[in-house]
Amino acid sequence: MGETGLSGKGATDSERAATKAMKPERNLLIAATGSVATIKMVQMISEFSDDKLPYKFNIKVIITEHAKHFFELEEVPEHVPILHNRDEWLTWNKRGDPVLHIDLGKWADIMLIAPLSANSLAKIASGICDNLMLCVVRAWDLEKPLFFAPAMNTRMYDHPITREQIDKLIKWGYKEIPCISKTLMCGDTGNGAMAEVSTIVSIVVGTFTMPL
Repeated sequence: MGETGLSGKGATDSERAATKAMKPERNLLIAATGSVATIKMVQMISEFSDDKLPYKFNIKVIITEHAKHFFELEEVPEHVPILHNRDEWLTWNKRGDPVLHIDLGKWADIMLIAPLSANSLAKIASGICDNLMLCVVRAWDLEKPLFFAPAMNTRMYDHPITREQIDKLIKWGYKEIPCISKTLMCGDTGNGAMAEVSTIVSIVVGTFTMPL
């Protein structure tokens, strides 16, 4: 006799939809900066949307202006909002209007910056907030998880200031998803590549093994 029930092979489409609807939901804010590893953004969204995950992730994406060079916005599923720097000002005209970088921080259960470029890393470590992503980070509730996955050329990664800046973020309570060593897009081989997408997804999902 074949399997039946909500999660079995014999389940109807409506039963499978009901099972999916029963999953706990988490609000995930993904930010991408000006690193070539942003080419993996669509893959990352896909893996966070996998029905096999124990949670249903409601995803919103922030992209910096330079991140736009590395993937086609049209490739992102329509149900995933993509937020640009200009959106910060479209919602605010007068006192009392919504402030996007504050509202995003309140909405999100977790923030993931992947990839985090050398430039954006330096800005965060210095407290600079001159774009939407950096404003969200500056106003982030430190009681909630913030993960960052650095990605940069080996020469940049190996510069002493990079470790200093990463350590500063860790001291604040942010969680590093370490770089890996591989052949980079520029042809160099060494440290600085963003962690594999599957690794990033596994770490983020593991954050929610305990109730929020």
